[in-house]
Order: sequence, then C-alpha cells, then structure tokens
Amino acid sequence: MKTLLAVLALLCGACTVTYRKTNHSQLNCPPPAVTPAFPLHTQGRWILDHNNQRVKLAGVNWYGAEEKDFVAAGLDLATVDDIAAQIKRLGFNSVRLPWSNELYESNPLVGDAVVAANPQLKGLHAMEVFDAVVNALAAQGLLVILDNHMSNADWCCTENDGNGLWYNAQYPEKNWVADWQGMAERYKSQPAVIAADLRNELRSGATWGGNPQYDWHAAAQRAGNAILSANPNLLVIVEGLNYASDLTGVAQSPIVLNIPNHVVYSAHNYAWFHSGLSSFSQMQQQLNQSWGYILTQSEAAPVWVGEFGTCHTHVSCFQDTAAGSQGFWFTSFLQYLRQSDMDWCYWALNGTEAAGTTRTFGAEETYGVLNTSWNGPAVPEESGTGMTLLGSLQAVIPPCR
Repeated sequence: MKTLLAVLALLCGACTVTYRKTNHSQLNCPPPAVTPAFPLHTQGRWILDHNNQRVKLAGVNWYGAEEKDFVAAGLDLATVDDIAAQIKRLGFNSVRLPWSNELYESNPLVGDAVVAANPQLKGLHAMEVFDAVVNALAAQGLLVILDNHMSNADWCCTENDGNGLWYNAQYPEKNWVADWQGMAERYKSQPAVIAADLRNELRSGATWGGNPQYDWHAAAQRAGNAILSANPNLLVIVEGLNYASDLTGVAQSPIVLNIPNHVVYSAHNYAWFHSGLSSFSQMQQQLNQSWGYILTQSEAAPVWVGEFGTCHTHVSCFQDTAAGSQGFWFTSFLQYLRQSDMDWCYWALNGTEAAGTTRTFGAEETYGVLNTSWNGPAVPEESGTGMTLLGSLQAVIPPCR
C-alpha cells in the first residue's frame, strides 16, 4: 500500500503548488470559501456561498440509514462524534446521507445492537438517530447532502428491486414529495444541511420528458419546487437517468425551478459503467457527451459527481496500466475530475456493511474509506504525510479552472 500512497502523493504534489499560486481572477471564477457563508446558491457552473465565494464539494457517502437497520452504519463500533471527526480529519468537507421513504414514514425504534457504541442513542427512533448524525457532522463544520436513496429500506440497486423510479405502489409520488417537504422542514434551522439529492440512480424506464408515468424531468421540477417552498435555502440536486449516468436531456430541457440558481446536476461513475475503456481520451469523450458538457454549455450549471469509488483490497484497485481494468478506470477518472475541476462525493465512507439484500451487517465494506473498526483509514497512511487516498484526491483538484 505504500507504493500506492507514493503514487498518490506524486499525483497531488504538483497540483498543490498550482493551487497555492493560482490567480483566481484570471480563471473567471470566484475564490474558494474557507468557511462558507450560508445559504448557498449557484452561478453558472459554480456553487457559491452567500458572499459569492466558491464552495467546492469534496465529500464522502455515509450509507446505512436507508437500509434495513434504519441507522447510519458504524454506530455499533464507534461514536457518532468520533466518526464525524474522522471524516473531517481525512480532508472531506461534505457528506451525502442516504435515507429511504420507509425510514421517514415508519420511523421505527432502533435496535440497541446497531448503536452499541452510542448509549445515548439507545431507545431512540430512527429519525432521532438521523438527527444526531446530522448534528455531529455539522459540529465538525461538514456540509450535509440529504439523499433520497430508496423508497423501501434496502440496499440499492437493481432493475427489479421496485425502487427504480421515484415512486412505487407503497410509496406513491405524493408520499415522496410530502416526505421531502418534511425532511426540508425538519432541517430548516440547520444551515449545514445544504442540499436535497432528489432521488438516487433513476432506472426502470425513467425518461427525461415524455410519458408522465416515467417523466423524471417533470417529477424533479415538482419535487424541487415543493422542497424550496419548505426551505428556500436548499440546493436541489437532480441525478441523471440510467443509474445517474445520462444527463443528455439537460441540453434541450434543463430543470427550471420557481426559485432560480438552486439546481445542481449529479452524475455517478464506476468502472462497470464503461466497456472496453482503452484510453483517457475515450473516457473523456464519453463523459463529456453524457454530462460533462453541462459545465461549458451556454446555460452552464454545476455538476456534482455524487458517487464514484473503487475497492481497497489491492493496489490494482487504484492503479493499473491494463486497458479496461478497474485501476485504469480509476486513474483515468481522477484525471477527468482534476481537469474539469468538478465537485465530487466518494462511495463510501463505511468500514462495514449495513443490513440489506446481498449485504451482511458488519462485513467489511471493500469500497470503504474507513477500516472495519471505523477508527482509521482502510488504506494505511504513509508515515509523516498525514495523507490518505481521498485526502490526496481532494488536494489534487485545484479550486477553479
């Protein structure tokens, strides 16, 4: 793993110098905000704070609350405050928190076992534990993105899991919108909650226009306006179609909300999204066509990569010269992020899995940033650098291009 970290250090070193010497006025973009002034808004391709300084989202996904335990994973092994502090120490500035409609509507009592390291959370309902997680993150100065990941509490995603659209028979659209309004209202007084990621990885026939039964574009506008009526300070994040890989519809039909300058588009990317990837230029062309173009079109808007990730079990997960390999995709995607200076959120923080279909509670999360004890990084830090993989990735990307 030291070889891997040495490579990552090389990746970030020269860019860090560029970061320090950059004259932002020459780049036609606002300077970065060290501590953002709330609320946030958008301007062209940038997310800005109240003082019109750029807020660069460099985050991590912390999953579990959307699954069958109804609790963010890891609370059986570490305190919520310690986990939040780990996120901050590792260099992230934001966290995407998945939730399900079942979590919000049923709000069950949580089992003592899933919060064993947090005795103050025993005997609480699921939304109260969710509140505690949000507040612990906010106390560390971290920004929180709420993500409606599933309707039914479970692991995501397949074509036949019944959660591919923004609604299903148990949780129709009116529930989805009402639940979002409830979440927006619940955290209205917590400025660290900055955004609503409307729905995770649309699939199962979802379209950008057309038949109202499948029209994600129209549904996103309805939900976005409902959310802003409850909390006009939130950013509204709209994912693309086909597992958040396709935002081509934005070119002709952008999302338009009643309050302007609040829309952020979101894409996901993993190695298996590409077939026969043989060069960086090939990836660049694919991604620019699918969603990267939104940053540079005449009506530009921010694009936030809400999920991307790789395994940590072998050095080849991170770097590999073989075309089509996981490591080749990963290094190529990092290069794409650096060149486009895009906001991002890594999948996932978790050291262990949550309970869900195909998942085993407490098993190692091989895509996780943290180790299975949730008390340090899964990939050892190189002595004296204080730098882990994703801390390096955050430093790699300069604040503006």
